[in-house]
Amino acid sequence: MVFLPQDALIAEAKLTQYLLVPLPKDDKSKFLAQAGYTLDKWEQLEQDLRTQVLTQPADLIETTRYGEKYAIRACLQGVNGVELDILTIWMVVNGVTKFVTLVPDKGANP
Repeated sequence: MVFLPQDALIAEAKLTQYLLVPLPKDDKSKFLAQAGYTLDKWEQLEQDLRTQVLTQPADLIETTRYGEKYAIRACLQGVNGVELDILTIWMVVNGVTKFVTLVPDKGANP
């Protein structure tokens, strides 16, 4: 079983300019808003990714020339108590773990 480090790099821009803002394509902000995550409280999402997601086992998806790609499936309990099934993607490059993205986990058990 593999666990990624809780001090992984989670770029502020990834949260504030991608996940928590409405986008014309692949919008995640409405999904995350169901659990109370908003742009003005982006730090809470970062903290919850560290404490609720990075504490779960990671599955190696593939090794590329850029590094190793991992997936972590988790249930993210939002600030309002709503639980979201999510799939997160992480890259490990030269020993540094970086957050790539988060999507609704359509393969989760109902």
